Amino acid sequence: MSTERLQKIIAAAGLASRRKAEELIASGRVQINGSVVTELGTKADSETDHIRVDGKLLHGAQHHVYLLLNKPKGYVTTVSDPENRPTVMQLIRGVKKRVYPVGRLDYGSEGLLLLTNDGALANKLMRAASQVQKTYVVKLAGTPSNEELEKLRAGVSIATDDGRRVRAAPAGIKLIKEANNPWYEVTLIEGRNREIRRMFEKVGHPVEKIKRVRYGPLTLDVPPGGFRELTRQEVDRLRTAVNRQKGGEASAR
Repeated sequence: MSTERLQKIIAAAGLASRRKAEELIASGRVQINGSVVTELGTKADSETDHIRVDGKLLHGAQHHVYLLLNKPKGYVTTVSDPENRPTVMQLIRGVKKRVYPVGRLDYGSEGLLLLTNDGALANKLMRAASQVQKTYVVKLAGTPSNEELEKLRAGVSIATDDGRRVRAAPAGIKLIKEANNPWYEVTLIEGRNREIRRMFEKVGHPVEKIKRVRYGPLTLDVPPGGFRELTRQEVDRLRTAVNRQKGGEASAR
């Protein structure tokens, strides 16, 4: 990591504002590698230098990484797999920071998946009341009737992994391609495991293909197996999306 001005490092660590950090330095309360510094132009490396403020070792701000991955079918959304199936971590080789998937897409699902080392944001996204919209394109076996679609739009009872019955939240559903096995766009604001599959199975039309194309303010825009870093503006919009609500839940399909 390159060197930065000492007051910037102190501020990034959340200890004080940059102006307050300048006051700490000027008053002789900051040390670098055991030596007191008072010069405001002093630079340091937060990863290699030992910086102390009032005798306490400063832990530099962690560099957070935010990735948008287009998960292909046939990968599990875990860091490792006991069955030795391919994992999404194999698709992001070359990323130097250790990141983790936010929520999951199941083995047969595709599309937009977030990975990050920002635990605070990930936890907000994965808590139960996020209300962050997720949009999928879904190919069905057969064409549901208008009555069946209205049931799904209103919310239906489905089984969970542990055998309980829960009511799925109302879903936004619209036809995007007519065919014997049509495609629909489905938008949800919750994310129970395999929820969309179970919803359509409930009305007798199993899902043949499913791809997540939007997650809150983010849109899938990389090819299958590809990934990119989120821009600062995208991260800010994602934070705004979760902070508008009382928590969050990552989508799980």
